[in-house]
Amino acid sequence: MYRKILITTDGSAVSSKTACAGVEFAQQLGAEVLALFVAPEYQYPIYVEIIPPSYPSEEEYRAAMQRAGNEHVQSILESCAQKGVRAEGMTAFAESAALKIVDVASQSNCDLIFIGSHGRSGWGHLLLGSVTNKVLSHTKIPVLVHRLIKDPRPA
Repeated sequence: MYRKILITTDGSAVSSKTACAGVEFAQQLGAEVLALFVAPEYQYPIYVEIIPPSYPSEEEYRAAMQRAGNEHVQSILESCAQKGVRAEGMTAFAESAALKIVDVASQSNCDLIFIGSHGRSGWGHLLLGSVTNKVLSHTKIPVLVHRLIKDPRPA
């Protein structure tokens, strides 16, 4: 059925729960996993004429985001290792996380994208947009949307 599954993470509690479900799904199918974290591109401050000394350089920003991405992806890789699922991880940079997810899935020959949904509706959805909805509208690869019934954060 599915041989290679792309599992996305943004480091949130929702994406961590989604990743766990994705790894279990991959184990059941005997599929391999590509774990992906997409970091936003570096933004120069446009509101000042001189960049403040405390503002990180592009190199510092990219290094910090690479470390954060590696941490988020590492937890998925460890989960895969515990369950005997072959996996690799990747951190990418892009203006649009959704388009990068679609591109990576296509370039890496993934045959399923396993992604979470925060479950926002109404104004929250309209104002914040949805990476999941954008992925759904831009890919030809099947997408499995994992939606949590309750908030994973502690009460």
